[in-house]
Formats: sequence, C-alpha cells, structure tokens
Amino acid sequence: MDAKKRLVVSYKNCPESVLEAIRQKYPSGYNDDLIKIEKPNGDFFHAITVETDEACYLVKVDVKIDNISPEELDKALDADLNNEQDGDGSFENEGDAAMDRADDTPNYDE
Repeated sequence: MDAKKRLVVSYKNCPESVLEAIRQKYPSGYNDDLIKIEKPNGDFFHAITVETDEACYLVKVDVKIDNISPEELDKALDADLNNEQDGDGSFENEGDAAMDRADDTPNYDE
C-alpha cells in the first residue's frame, strides 16, 4: 500500500478540494486546533492539519497576535467596562450571551 503524500501548503494557495476538507473538519472554525510549528532557524508558523484522499496536508494559516502590554490591556478593559455601565451600575446588555468573534478564524456556519 502506498503512503499518502505529506504536503505543506499556505491557506491562501489551497486547492478547492483542500478548502472543502477544511470546512468539513472544522465547521465552527479552527482557532482551538491551531498548532505552532517551529523551524530549525527559530522562526515559526501556525498551521492546521487536514486529509484528503490524495494527501495529508499541513496548512499554514495567518494568525493575528496582539502586541499589547498587560497594563494597556487593563486600561482598555477598564475603559470598555466603564462605557458599558448604566448610571445605576448595571450593564446595558446584562444577560446577553451574544459575543463578537475576536479572531479572524473562518466560521463556516455563517
């Protein structure tokens, strides 16, 4: 039995068959399934894995990384918290479970 090819490909250059396999394997997005691949020179990239009938793919994906200090994050969260509070100290959307997506991971349910 022949072993499947093992290929590394960028998400931007994926053939349609691989994109369809990604949609099937990760219907709610792949944010929680990202793996970090370190190269021998110390560089790294993030990827997901997917298989088709022809090959096993390591698909490189772009990841947005926030470069904010903990102090700046605290200030931003405090500012958001203060903007969301009503005059009586309660929150405008108290009990609202809807949250905005904070990442760029494709969501194929939308």
